[in-house]
Formats: sequence, structure tokens, C-alpha cells
Amino acid sequence: MKRRTVDSSALRSVGYDAALRVLELEFTGGRVYAYEAVPGRVHRELMAAESHGRYFVREVRGRYAYRRLA
Repeated sequence: MKRRTVDSSALRSVGYDAALRVLELEFTGGRVYAYEAVPGRVHRELMAAESHGRYFVREVRGRYAYRRLA
């Protein structure tokens, strides 16, 4: 999945597969996680958020199943 670099102290890049509804996040530490069953609205709002990290904490973390990618 192609990810876009974001200006954030918490996230390095963000990708989204609309067909699979998978949100892929690369954190500044280098770890990458795939979050499942994420609505497109959440991806759009994350990308438009003033703070990507705060949006992640408020709207993504703890709400969607995820797995760490190699």
C-alpha cells in the first residue's frame, strides 16, 4: 500500500485501502500497523486534522482491530 508522508511528531506516513477499509500507519519510531474496518471518513478526517497524532489517539487507537506489519 502506498503511504503519504505527513507532518506529525507521532506519525511518519499514512495509507488507506478503500476497498479493504484498511488504514496503514507508520509511526515515527518506524513501526507500521494496519487497522481494519476503518471507514473512509476516518481516513479523510485524519489527513485533514490539525494534529494527526491527536486525531489518532482520539478516533483510531483502541477502536479498531490492528496488526503490526513487518
